[in-house]
Amino acid sequence: MHADWGELVSWLPDFSTIDWAQSLPYIAAIIVIIAGLIGIFLAIITLPGAWIAIAVSLLVWWWQPQLFEWWTFLIAILIAGLGELIEFAASALGAAKAGSTRKGAIGAAIGTLVGAIAGIPFWPPIGTIVGGVLGAALGAFIAERGAANRTWGQAGKASVGAAIGRIIATIAKGIIAGGVALVLAIATFW
Repeated sequence: MHADWGELVSWLPDFSTIDWAQSLPYIAAIIVIIAGLIGIFLAIITLPGAWIAIAVSLLVWWWQPQLFEWWTFLIAILIAGLGELIEFAASALGAAKAGSTRKGAIGAAIGTLVGAIAGIPFWPPIGTIVGGVLGAALGAFIAERGAANRTWGQAGKASVGAAIGRIIATIAKGIIAGGVALVLAIATFW
């Protein structure tokens, strides 16, 4: 038996009656909200999620200029910049709190970047998070032991501090990306 196509799709709305011009701001707002949510996820896996959410929102602003005011982006950029400062400093501060030297703090920062990149192929996105934490610890340890000539115990303590700092940085970066997403989402409906 052959069913009539019209009967199969009769439950769908008649899209020809939708005023698409009135719907565009809502579609744009949904795009901004989705970009913000993706940005939070990307920030947690050590990628620049807040900046991607801002970039998408700028493109939406170009398309739908009535959706945002310029100060919305100023606030979002300031929040994202704060997130970058926190992320950059957290591993180094964690290492420093654990008695690390300046060389160990620099090693932690470099190790975070190298570890996160090296972790990409291993069970993404968890690999980047674990890679960043292990990289911070290993970078601090190598710098403390090799460049600063510290004992095994001192280098180990600094590497644990760097790893804890990296975990705190990851959590903080996710929260800050959430703040950026919230600012952009509220602005779309304000």
